[in-house]
Amino acid sequence: MRIHGRCHCGNISFALDWIPEPAQIPARACTCTFCTRHGAVWTSCPGGSLRIRIGEPSATAAYRFGTRTADFHLCTRCGVAPVVTSRVDGRLCAVVNVRTFEHVSPSLVTTSPSSVDGEIEDARLARRARNWIGDVAFVDA
Repeated sequence: MRIHGRCHCGNISFALDWIPEPAQIPARACTCTFCTRHGAVWTSCPGGSLRIRIGEPSATAAYRFGTRTADFHLCTRCGVAPVVTSRVDGRLCAVVNVRTFEHVSPSLVTTSPSSVDGEIEDARLARRARNWIGDVAFVDA
């Protein structure tokens, strides 16, 4: 299944090839203050591939907090963060915000709370290597 998503203005967009075809898309509502304040809900497909397009790079920012091991890609025009990336052992991994999906039935998404409070950096990076999308590339707009 190919899932398209984007920030509100379309400056940051993505195409996620979810393999195999999902019966449900599991999503995590992170309880950290950043995700709570932005209303972000994240998902990933470890066997899938993600292509990210940035229309106007000067209208984006990468925000890091906490362990500073992940980049929340924010559009500075509309304020939406559709993608988070992290480099783990030299490989770029990512999660996407289900609230930025286009033309995906909300009934396909199952959301549960998620907390990473107290998780040490090594454990966090290992979890990302296992669970995040592992085939990630930025492509020309």
